[in-house]
Amino acid sequence: MLSSAFFEVSWSILSTICMANVLFGFLVCGITSFSLLASVPIVTSAAGAVANGLCFYTYYTSYPRSKRAATSVLGDIFWLVQEAGLLMYSYIILRHVLYGTRRYVFIWLFWFLMIAIVVVRCFIILFRARYILHDDMTKRVIVDDLHIGYFGFMAVLECLSAYFLIARLTSVKKTSLQAGLGVGIFRSLTRSTEVRVAILAVQGILRTITHSLQVPGQQATNLANQLDRFMYALLCLFPVVLYIDLLASKLVYADHVQMTSSLSRPGPNRHPKPYVLHQENSLDAMRSEHRNCTDTLRPCKTRSPAHIEEPEPSHGVSDFYLSDS
Repeated sequence: MLSSAFFEVSWSILSTICMANVLFGFLVCGITSFSLLASVPIVTSAAGAVANGLCFYTYYTSYPRSKRAATSVLGDIFWLVQEAGLLMYSYIILRHVLYGTRRYVFIWLFWFLMIAIVVVRCFIILFRARYILHDDMTKRVIVDDLHIGYFGFMAVLECLSAYFLIARLTSVKKTSLQAGLGVGIFRSLTRSTEVRVAILAVQGILRTITHSLQVPGQQATNLANQLDRFMYALLCLFPVVLYIDLLASKLVYADHVQMTSSLSRPGPNRHPKPYVLHQENSLDAMRSEHRNCTDTLRPCKTRSPAHIEEPEPSHGVSDFYLSDS
């Protein structure tokens, strides 16, 4: 096999895109702040840049088979980090906003499917290395068949995360007044989730289809191979969607905080009577609490006469998703 120039093949462009995404990630962290969510597109982009470079070394150079098999193994590992790592974005959010039985069900289902993805990728690594070492075409066909299950599991896992996240946002939006939060926040989060999930789910489904039709190997020699390369290029660009999601969420949260603070700030023409009335109600409640404590002979905490009831605590969605971004 004759060696080709790195920037004469598409893998160089894909690697460059991933490296640029890493730089964009640090720029976004500088604008907002570094968080666990922001680390997902940075780490996956870095892994994609390395994997694409190793793919060139494996399939477009004339190095010994043993070295190319070793780089093939490393490349598949980094591809696993890139492709499966993007699924961690939804997991990080849901791990903080779900509670009770739904949280445990989601975590168990998520890691069950994630383990299935890793196992399938391990078989891909094994058969690809054997194909490179022994030039066995049957192993090459098996690798493409395994990719069908690999991308199928990824599509199912992203749809699962979408269901739990959208259901959670919808339920919180219905009680947003009691939570002291505006409906606009959860409408924005729901829309961004739908867009993010649609891209990943469609990408996983289409790559499952293209791998069932393409010619085995990494060269784009027919239409199915070229479509698969196009879908992978979209996956390399997907971290940009996550950066937009982080910046937009931060902007929506800042606007919400500014709006609520302006509404809570007393104006010059506001009548203080409701506050006085609430003081009287608080005094009555304090006297009632004092009588109850005296009757039962148990220590009891009393509230200040000027205590003003605050809204119920947040459900945690906007606090984590927005302020942590």
